[in-house]
Amino acid sequence: MFSIVIPVYKNEASLPRLISALTELKNSIQCELEVVFVVDGSPDNSFGLLRESLHTHPFATQLLLHSRNFGSFAAIRTGLKAARGDFFGVMAADLQEPPELMISFAEALQKDECDVVVGTRTGRDDPFLSRIASQAFWSLYRKYVVKDMPSGGVDVFGCNRQFRDELLQLQESRSSLIALIFWLGFRRKLIDYSRQARQEGVSGWTFRKKLDYMLDSIFAFSDAPIRALLRLGFIGCLISVLLMVMVFVAKIVGDIPVPGYTATLLVVLFFGALNMFSLGIVGTYAWRTYENSKQRPLAVTSLIFNNFEKHHD
Repeated sequence: MFSIVIPVYKNEASLPRLISALTELKNSIQCELEVVFVVDGSPDNSFGLLRESLHTHPFATQLLLHSRNFGSFAAIRTGLKAARGDFFGVMAADLQEPPELMISFAEALQKDECDVVVGTRTGRDDPFLSRIASQAFWSLYRKYVVKDMPSGGVDVFGCNRQFRDELLQLQESRSSLIALIFWLGFRRKLIDYSRQARQEGVSGWTFRKKLDYMLDSIFAFSDAPIRALLRLGFIGCLISVLLMVMVFVAKIVGDIPVPGYTATLLVVLFFGALNMFSLGIVGTYAWRTYENSKQRPLAVTSLIFNNFEKHHD
C-alpha cells in the first residue's frame, strides 16, 4: 500500500480539484492507495467538506483534525504516523506540485531504488517577487544549513517504512523536517519537477513563516550564529586595540581636549551593542533547549474519521 499524506490549511477552494487528481492517481498507481488528510486547524470549511465527501472517495481515506494550527511539518508527522502503508508520499493540497510525482515516488520506492525520494524544483510558475524571495531563501539554506540541499529547494518527498519510523523518532520542536530528512541520510533519490501556478486561494506560506522556518533551521542544525559571533568578537577586540593606540597617540600629541571622552564613548557603544547581540543569540539557543526539554507533543489530534469499511484491506 502507498499512503499519501496531505496537510490541509486554507485549501477549501482547491479540494474538488485535489480529490479529482487523487482519483486519477488511484487509477494510475500500481498498488493500493491510501490518502491521509490532516486538517491543521484550518479556519475555513476544509474539514467540513472533506468529512461530507469522505464516503464518496474511491480510495481508502483517513481524515484527521488538529485541535489548532500546529504547522505543516507537524501535520506531516501526524499523517505519517497514522498512515498504514508500506511506502509513503507527502504532497501539498494546493496542487502546485504535480500529483504525478507520487507515481514516480511510488515506483522508485517499490523498486527499492532508494529509502527516501525527494522532489526538487527546476522551475516555478510563481510571481517574480516570490521567485526572488524563494531563491534567496534556499541559497541561504544551502549555505548555512544543508550543504547538499537542491538549489530549488524541497517541498514534497516520499519514503519507505524504515525511513518513516526513523524520522518519527526525531521529536524536535522548532526544527525543520526537510533538514531532518537530509540529516538522517539513507539512500536518497532526487526527482525533478516544475512547480505549477496556484489556481485557488492565497498561500498560507507567508514571508514571516518562511523567515521563522529559516531561523528554526539555522538554530536547530547549525552553529553558524555562534561562529559569526566569535568572529565579530575577535574583530571587535582588534578594533578596540586600534582605538587604544589612536587614543594614546592623540593624547601624546594633545589632540584630545577632554581626556578619555571619545574613546570611552566609542568603546561603550560598540561593546554595548555587541553584548546585546550576543545575549540575543545565546538566549535563542537557551529558549530552544528549554522548548525541547518540556517534551510536549508536536501536535494534538482532536478528531479522526475514515472510510475503511468501504475499502477493506
